[in-house]
Amino acid sequence: MAQHPSFKSSSSLLVKRNVLKRFERVELLRKRGLWKTGDRVTGLKKTTPDE
Repeated sequence: MAQHPSFKSSSSLLVKRNVLKRFERVELLRKRGLWKTGDRVTGLKKTTPDE
């Protein structure tokens, strides 16, 4: 009997995400020089993930 597609192994689920979590966006903005310590974490600029 075949395995259902929803039970795939976690290694096959590694797909490039186009939506970042807040801490990832802050880290990316900090690396780009657009966010300083003390800035608000709400209302962050839109970012695209690095390649």
